[in-house]
Amino acid sequence: MIAKFLKSREAILLAAVIALILLVETRFAGFAAPSNLAGVFNDTSILIILALGQMAVILTKCIDLSLASNLALTGMVVAMINATAPGVPVIALIALAIGMGVVMGMFNGILVWKLDIPPIVVTLGTLTIYRGVIFLISDGAWINAHEMSGGFKAFPRAEFLGLPVLSWIALLIVGLFVVLIGRTGLGRAFYAVGGNPHAAVYTGISVGFTRFMAFTIAGGLAGLCGYLWVSRYAVAYVDVAGGFELDVVAACVIGGISIAGGIGTVGGAVLGALFLGVIKNALPVAGISPFWQLAISGAAIIIAVAFNARGERSKGRVILKSAEHAQ
Repeated sequence: MIAKFLKSREAILLAAVIALILLVETRFAGFAAPSNLAGVFNDTSILIILALGQMAVILTKCIDLSLASNLALTGMVVAMINATAPGVPVIALIALAIGMGVVMGMFNGILVWKLDIPPIVVTLGTLTIYRGVIFLISDGAWINAHEMSGGFKAFPRAEFLGLPVLSWIALLIVGLFVVLIGRTGLGRAFYAVGGNPHAAVYTGISVGFTRFMAFTIAGGLAGLCGYLWVSRYAVAYVDVAGGFELDVVAACVIGGISIAGGIGTVGGAVLGALFLGVIKNALPVAGISPFWQLAISGAAIIIAVAFNARGERSKGRVILKSAEHAQ
């Protein structure tokens, strides 16, 4: 079992993350300190949560480019409510954010399922729609820290057993996804639909409904992240998380989630997000412009897709050779 893990994509990625941390440590002492690494994980928590949602969608041979816009819209709505009615309980706002995210995810899923519109077209459209709605309801205005209640801002930052609540939420969702993907019929359906949709139909799996559920789950997680983002950074505006969908896709692809569908693990998605998280935290320390993060994310996507495609071709050749020997 250990030998199998050492040959896996996750082991290679884990080694890359550790090597990257040690490399930065040689230049900037203290980067690898446990307290700093805990901070890096906390900074990456929202990316981890969204990457898991995106993973569910990509496994079904789809993609959701509207997750960051979903996050921004739900974040703006809960921030506006908190600013005008600070007495509304935080738990109610979190429930509202998740509910809104679920509805937006369902909207994407319905369009893909019932109208058979390509997912990339649907989510590019809803990405723009959700950003437009933010501007309409806010009139382009910002909601700043002094307009938010103390409880609204404090929840994700509160510490429990040495870690912020935001980190615990990410760990909880990782655990839930391990169960969902590995131990439930829906998780197995994600792989079946992405691996071979036609074969999945013959086994009684509804391809459209499975994809609908993936979009719904991803939307709910984006809604949750909407609250977590605006409360942690104490600001809400039209362009919140602008371009963050690139980081989410990059985290999945770097983690070995195949864009072709049907291939990927929870551990891979988490490690892909952590890889980007370490880079994001290391660049400012090294005095490198944050704009390089976009270039690095884009390059990482291209390299990872090429690596994944090469691996899949190799597997294909092995299968063909096995078939020839069998004949």
